[in-house]
Amino acid sequence: MINIASHVCFTVGIIFWFWGTFPLVGNRSVLFKLHSLSVSDTLGSMVLLVGLWLKLPQEWPLLLLALISLAIWNTVLGYVLAYCSSGEGQHD
Repeated sequence: MINIASHVCFTVGIIFWFWGTFPLVGNRSVLFKLHSLSVSDTLGSMVLLVGLWLKLPQEWPLLLLALISLAIWNTVLGYVLAYCSSGEGQHD
C-alpha cells in the first residue's frame, strides 16, 4: 500500500511539473508565466518529497528539511522577482 501511495505521489509531482511548463508557450505576460511555473514546480517537488518520505521513512529529518527549504526558497524567490520586475529597485 505504501508503495502504491509513493508511486501516486511521484506521478502527481511529475504532472505538476509538466502542468507549469505548458503556460510558457502562451501569450500571457512573463510574470504570469513565471508565477505559474514556480507554483507548479514547488508543489510538484513537494509532492515528490512526500513520495520519497513514504519510500524512505528513516530519512524523514533530511526530507523535512528539504521540504521546508523548498517552500522558503521559492517564496522568497517569487518576492524578489516581483520586486525586480516592478521597477522599484532601479535607479536612473
